[in-house]
Amino acid sequence: MTPRSAEAAGWQPRWRELVKGVVRVHSPRGEEQLLDWLVRPGEPRILAFVNAHAMNAAALSSEFFDSLVAADLLLRDGIGMAILLRLLNQAPGLNLNGTDLIPKILARCEGKTVALFGTQDPYLSQARAAIERRVPGVRCVAAHGFLDTVRYVRLAVAHRPAVIVLGMGMPRQEEVAVALRAAIGFACLIVCGGAIIDFLGNKTSRAPAWLRRSGLEWMYRLALEPRRLFRRYVLGNPVFLARALRLAAQSMRQEHGAAA
Repeated sequence: MTPRSAEAAGWQPRWRELVKGVVRVHSPRGEEQLLDWLVRPGEPRILAFVNAHAMNAAALSSEFFDSLVAADLLLRDGIGMAILLRLLNQAPGLNLNGTDLIPKILARCEGKTVALFGTQDPYLSQARAAIERRVPGVRCVAAHGFLDTVRYVRLAVAHRPAVIVLGMGMPRQEEVAVALRAAIGFACLIVCGGAIIDFLGNKTSRAPAWLRRSGLEWMYRLALEPRRLFRRYVLGNPVFLARALRLAAQSMRQEHGAAA
């Protein structure tokens, strides 16, 4: 068995733990309460998002799985996770993807310091300017996404931001998040934000609202960046669905066995 196949062999327990750990919110009022809780952390706290790509990555890498499951809060992101949860007879709740939720978090940061760690200029500077323009009194600290982890820790300790947004992509941002939480000694929300800084910096545009409501924004992103996202979506989505069906079938067998 190759190292890669050995990693993949343990995917089902990892998926079960991630499904169990994903927090689901079922109403707009619940989302507002969640946002209020997030922007008032009493300690360093990690927010991460679980989508189909994250599940596939966790199936292949125990290191990434460990970083992801170590988050203080995991939220369901995307139609793939909704399909998986429904196959397991669980209500998926609202689609609290980072691209929509993170700007709502930042909007609650009036008069606070926010750190943006990720992507590169000009998009990083444009994202910083956009946040400072939209959120009254906010102060942004920015650093590109290709530094050593120690540099991010030093920046965080020096500026003590209320929110740190990591836009480095998986699995790097989850690894940096865990390191930051362990190293800083002040209350702070650390967000694993994926491409959010690129979105805020106008590198990538959002899909039309009707596509977002349908859970099909991934198709729009694939059309914009086919070479970069081909493996994630064209190859990754069928693999995710196959695993979801296998996990659901196994769960059904276990339930029937227990009933018998």
